[in-house]
Amino acid sequence: MGKITVNNIRVHSNHGCLKEEKLIGSDYRVDLEVSADLSKPAVSDRLSETVDYVHLNNIVKEEMAIPSKLLENVAQRILNRILSEIETVNSAEITVSKINPPIGGDVESVSVKIKNSR
Repeated sequence: MGKITVNNIRVHSNHGCLKEEKLIGSDYRVDLEVSADLSKPAVSDRLSETVDYVHLNNIVKEEMAIPSKLLENVAQRILNRILSEIETVNSAEITVSKINPPIGGDVESVSVKIKNSR
């Protein structure tokens, strides 16, 4: 078993409950960690036998482009796609962070972390 992480995927998206968030959007950071059996690709050196992090990044970008009211919703959608599209993934954990959220204070970010497995 092994883990592959993709850190600090930065996207601009239109998530949120406020009208302004949906119009102008916000900056987000997404961090992923997936668990898979990496013993075969470690020996074979074949991309087809491992988890392609380009595929992971594309899933994140595509799902982040679909507006949601809640970070929980978009995070769960990303996890669902990873587990349905990438058979070699046994479990995945995602953190979706809204940078500089409009909550009336000096807050760097708010995050939602969700983990799911087969």
